[in-house]
Amino acid sequence: MNAMMPVGSPSGGTDLAGMRVATVRGVRLLDGTFADLTLAGGTIVAAEPAGLLESGQRAGPAAGPGAGAVLGAPDLRTTDLRTTDLGPTGRGATSLDPSSLDATTLNATDLDETGRNATDLDATGWRYVPAASEPHAHLDKALTAPRIPAGAGYDLVGAIEAWRAIVPAIDAGDITTRARAAVGRYLAQGITTVRTHVDAPLTGDPLRGVDAMVALREELRGTLTLQVCLLAGSLTPDAVVAEAVARGIDVIGGCPHLADDPRHETARMLDLAEHTGLPVDLHTDEQVSPDPAHTADIIDLAQQVIARGLIQRVSASHCVRLGSLPPDRLAPVLELVARARIGIITLPITNLYLQAWDATHLPPRGLTAVRQILDAGIDLAAGADNLRDPFNPVGRADPFETTSLLITAGHLQAEEALAAVTTSARTVLGLPPVGAAPGASADFMLVPDADLGDVIAGGTTARVVVSGGRVVADTRVRTSLDHPALMTEPHHPAALIGR
Repeated sequence: MNAMMPVGSPSGGTDLAGMRVATVRGVRLLDGTFADLTLAGGTIVAAEPAGLLESGQRAGPAAGPGAGAVLGAPDLRTTDLRTTDLGPTGRGATSLDPSSLDATTLNATDLDETGRNATDLDATGWRYVPAASEPHAHLDKALTAPRIPAGAGYDLVGAIEAWRAIVPAIDAGDITTRARAAVGRYLAQGITTVRTHVDAPLTGDPLRGVDAMVALREELRGTLTLQVCLLAGSLTPDAVVAEAVARGIDVIGGCPHLADDPRHETARMLDLAEHTGLPVDLHTDEQVSPDPAHTADIIDLAQQVIARGLIQRVSASHCVRLGSLPPDRLAPVLELVARARIGIITLPITNLYLQAWDATHLPPRGLTAVRQILDAGIDLAAGADNLRDPFNPVGRADPFETTSLLITAGHLQAEEALAAVTTSARTVLGLPPVGAAPGASADFMLVPDADLGDVIAGGTTARVVVSGGRVVADTRVRTSLDHPALMTEPHHPAALIGR
């Protein structure tokens, strides 16, 4: 029998990092119910009402009504889990069929890093949240803010110029050191998947960033999933892209909206994707002004995807221009995007910073049309984009910073905002689902059992992060205030928790 260990106090000294988890007992799910989760092989294989595992009873694969329907994820109790979907490289990825697991698989598969049997965690006082994803990062640029002039502020064009000024002095070792530091921040905050775009600079070795990111991906395998997306500019030769593919990138990316001929550049990127079979993620419509003479670039992207019959995943990042279109122009665009099955990745903190510098009054929000995108049935992911560099001088590498902005600037509901950084983000990235249901990846975080609104607002600082069934980060925070009345946490009636 596995050892039972309490997760402990959010302010306590417990450190679970490196521990392989067999079960999570008594944890509160997002719907407010309590459950016992069983993990094996990096997957959640059973979810029972809390207490049944302790009593030796089994209630079946789900934890009661609603337990599998986590924030818009498919209900894995009724979905055929053997259905093949496209994985992060465009190849088939098969979800687990829980019925194929026998008792030996459930009880004797996983060991922690010391070789001991996996541990049963008593998660009383903690809440389960699906692991977050950062669907759009730039790890090659991360944490370079100290290298730009103090007090400088940039719009998109200015940020590009500032980056190009410092990139000749940046080598692969520099990129790797900063990327590791950034990934550590992401992981500690509950992010277990990162898609990073990486430049092919016109000075020096154009693939030094690609080599650094591919090596980092392999170094982190089993701890964090890193997808490497080449960010090819219009001046990047096809031969460089082909070599990047040969060296192991996962996704074809580019920025047609900055090219002299956006339509040609979109076609070039899709030609390369068709030739390689890789997914596509293009920077798209990263401008706030609706220019009547300029058709939104995402229209051309969607039309080409439909005409080509592309079967791999295609994503459009930013799409800021959509937030500037009036309803009569926006609706047909979104209908076309939905038909093309393109996922949209919104990046509120960076676009709020980069856009509208030239506005003299009532500056636009620099955010895509998130409400209308969801209403159109389009898969929406959300991330932070840049992290402390010329394109975004701030940022906490925290998915709850993104959810807060989606609520305050995008007027989404809390559950919608959380789905955009967790369940829906995995869909857009082509990854197996997360959620508290059998067949889901065992990627999640445990946060103090506070009101869900407090969690999404970032009011809870302690986080225990599990990736593939192993604790990969454990953060506890102790606060001491010199007045006893200020140390009392607000009472949250059980009927309100989870709303």
